[in-house]
Amino acid sequence: MASQSQGIQQLLHAEKRAAEKVAEARKRKARRLRQAKEEKIQAMQANHHRNKEKVLRQLLMLVCDIKPEIHHNYRFNI
Repeated sequence: MASQSQGIQQLLHAEKRAAEKVAEARKRKARRLRQAKEEKIQAMQANHHRNKEKVLRQLLMLVCDIKPEIHHNYRFNI
């Protein structure tokens, strides 16, 4: 009977260790996912900033490049 009780205790202990290992693995996975998410967000923000500057520069070039000319539908009244 004692060996049976001892076997049950070993099984319970092994189950507890397995549960702890699974919990630790889940924590590591969550940490890796969080880190990957943060890195991706930083990369997106850097791309946004770089593209924003490029778009603003192009927009300012178009706005400031004024070529005065008479519209082709304008009719002179003489």
